[in-house]
Amino acid sequence: MLGRIGKPLNWMAQLAPGVMPQPAADGAAPGATPHASSPVGPQGAKPATEVTRRCNHAVRRWLPMTDLQSFDDARRGFIADIPALAVKRASGAPVWNLAAYGFLENEEAPASVHPGLWRQARVNMITGLFKVTERVYQVRGMDISNMTLIEGDTGLILIDPLLSTEVAHAALELYFAHRPRQPVRAVIYSHSHADHFGGVRGVIDEADVQAGRVQVIAPKGFMEEAVSENVMAGNAMTRRALFQFGPVLPKGVLGQVDAGLGKTTSTGTLTLIPPTLVIAQTVERHVIDGIECVFELTPGAEAPSEMVIHHPQLRVLNMTEITSHNFHNLLPLRGALVRDALAWSRYLGGALRRYAEASDVLIAQHHWPVWGTLALQGFLKRQRDLYKYAHDQTVRLMNHGYLASEIAEVLVLPQSLQQDWSAHGFYGSLKHNVKAIYQRYLGWYDANPAHLDLLPPVPAALKAVQYMGGADAVLARARQDFERGEYRWVAQVCSQLVHAEPANLPARALAADAMEQLGYQAESATWRNAYLQGAMELRHGAPKLQTMNPANADMVRALPLDMFFDYLAMRLDGAKAEGKRLVLNWQFSDTGERYVINLENSALTHVADAQADDADATLVLSRATLDEISLQQLSFPAAVQAGRIQVSGRSQALFELLAMIDRFERLFNVVEPRPPLAPFHG
Repeated sequence: MLGRIGKPLNWMAQLAPGVMPQPAADGAAPGATPHASSPVGPQGAKPATEVTRRCNHAVRRWLPMTDLQSFDDARRGFIADIPALAVKRASGAPVWNLAAYGFLENEEAPASVHPGLWRQARVNMITGLFKVTERVYQVRGMDISNMTLIEGDTGLILIDPLLSTEVAHAALELYFAHRPRQPVRAVIYSHSHADHFGGVRGVIDEADVQAGRVQVIAPKGFMEEAVSENVMAGNAMTRRALFQFGPVLPKGVLGQVDAGLGKTTSTGTLTLIPPTLVIAQTVERHVIDGIECVFELTPGAEAPSEMVIHHPQLRVLNMTEITSHNFHNLLPLRGALVRDALAWSRYLGGALRRYAEASDVLIAQHHWPVWGTLALQGFLKRQRDLYKYAHDQTVRLMNHGYLASEIAEVLVLPQSLQQDWSAHGFYGSLKHNVKAIYQRYLGWYDANPAHLDLLPPVPAALKAVQYMGGADAVLARARQDFERGEYRWVAQVCSQLVHAEPANLPARALAADAMEQLGYQAESATWRNAYLQGAMELRHGAPKLQTMNPANADMVRALPLDMFFDYLAMRLDGAKAEGKRLVLNWQFSDTGERYVINLENSALTHVADAQADDADATLVLSRATLDEISLQQLSFPAAVQAGRIQVSGRSQALFELLAMIDRFERLFNVVEPRPPLAPFHG
C-alpha cells in the first residue's frame, strides 16, 4: 500500500483475489519495479536542454538564495544520525534507506533541478534525533513525517508514529540509544493521514492499550476519515500517487530528488489501533503523564480530522501539518476533496492569537522547528497570509469572470512572501492551489457552453490532429516549438497526438522529452515527479507490479459496515445490473448487526438495522469472515462452500450479485488512451 501523504492507501481489497502491490525496497511504491536506470535517472533520461539550463539559472534572481536560516534551524539540537544501515522488514527487504540520496551532498543545483527544490531537498536530508527543548525530542528523516517524543513524568508521549511499524520502531530505538528507556504512556494521532498513525504497532502493544496502560488520542472523526478517504477512490488515488510522489522513479539528478514534505514514504507494514480518547470539543485541555496538552481541532484544512497541540508548561506549539516549510496542497495531485483555504488561514490566525506569545518554539510533524517567540509569530503570520492571499485573489479574479487557468497564469505571490522559503511551492504550488480554490467554489464548468459537453480525449485528439494536417505535420511543428523551449505547448499537443495514435513512437518520444524538461524546471517536487513519471511511462510503459494479498487487517477491521456496502455499491456495473432486482438480508453473527441491500434501477442501496420479508436470500456470516474476504484471504464462493457463510432462500442470488461487481485495473493508462467505454445502453 502506498501511504498517503495525504497520501493514499489502496488497502481496500477486491472481493476476490486479484492484483495487489508487493512491498518494494528503497522508497519505491510497494510492488513497483523501477525501470532500468542510469546512476542519475531513469533509462533513456536526457539532460537539461539549454533552455531549461537558462530557465533554472534565471530563477535564482528572485529566490532568497542567501537565506540559510533553514539549514541552521534544521541542524539545531542534533543528537545522532539515523543508523547508516537500511531499516528492513523481517524478510530482509528494505523499508527505509537514505543512501540513494547521496547525490544531494553537492551544494550547487544541477541544471536538471530547480535551484529552490534542490535547496529544499538538501535541507530535508538533515535527519536524525534532535532535542527541541527540555523534554521534547524529534526523530526527523526516518519517514516523510516526524515522530515527536515528549518526556512525561513516568514515561513517553509519542506524537505521530510515522507510516509503518518498522521505521516507527527504529525511530523509538534511536531515541532510546541516547535517552533513558521508559514506557510509552500515550500515543497521539495528530490527524487522519496514514503517515501519522500507520507505524503505531511498532511503538506500542494493543494489549497495553486494552489494559489501560497506554492511551491513544485522536481528533474527532479520526477513525471514519482514516479509513474513508481511500475507499471510494482508492484505486484511482493509488495509481495517481505514483505521479505525485515519484516512488518508482530512480533517485538522482534526472529523477526523484524529494517529495517536498520530506524525502519519500517508507514501504513497511501499516497498522492502526483505535483511539481510547477522542478530542470532540473545539478546544480541550488534558494533562497526560504530567504534561498539559491543549488540543484545538482544525477540520477541513490539511485533513478532515486534524488538531494542533499547545504545551503551555513547555512553551511548545505543535502545528502538526497545518504549517510546514512550504506551500501545502489545497488539492493534492493524487486527488482528494478540495481543502478550505479560508478555514486554513483562520486556524493559523487563531493559533497566532491564542498560543504564539506563550511559546518559545513551534514544531510540526513535517520539517524542522522555528525557535523564538518573535520568529514563530512572523512565521505564523506569513503562513496565515499565504493561504488568505491565494484564496482572496483567486476569488476576486474569479468574480471578474476569469477562469482558473487564466488566474493561475498571472497570479504571483507578493515579494514579502516570495522572500520566505516556507511560502514556496515545494509540495503544493500556487498554480494548482489557485485551481483548487476555483474548483471549491465553482466546480469544473467554466460557464462557456462550448465547454459544457466537450468530446472525450481520444475523439477530440483525432479531430484535432486531422485539423492540424495529420501526425507528420504536428510532429514537425512540435519539434520546432521544442527547440524554442515551448515545452508546455509541446507536451499538450503531443499528448493529443499520443491519444490519436498511441503507437506513434516519435510522438511518444517528443511528449516524453517535453514533460522531462518541464519536470526539470518545476519548483514543486510533486510536479517534478509527475512530469518525470509521465515521461518514463511514455518511454517504457507503466511500471510492473507483483501480486500479493494485502495485509492491512487493522484498516479493514476498522471499516464501518455502512462504508463496506457503499464500496460494494460503487463497484456495481450498472450495465450488467440493467433490469435486475435483488434483495439480500445480511446478518452478522458475532456483532449482531443486520443489513438489507436492495438492487433496483441499476442502483445498490442498503439500510442498517433492517431485514426484508421479501428477500431473495439471507446471508449469515461473521464480521471476521467478511474481513478475510476484504483482505483477499478468502473469496465469497469459498466462504459459502466452507460453511462460513450460510445462505437461506435462493442461494444463487448472491452469486448473481457478485457477477455484476466490477474489478479495477490497478495500473490503468494515464498518459496514453484508455480502452474505449462502451455505451451503457444500446
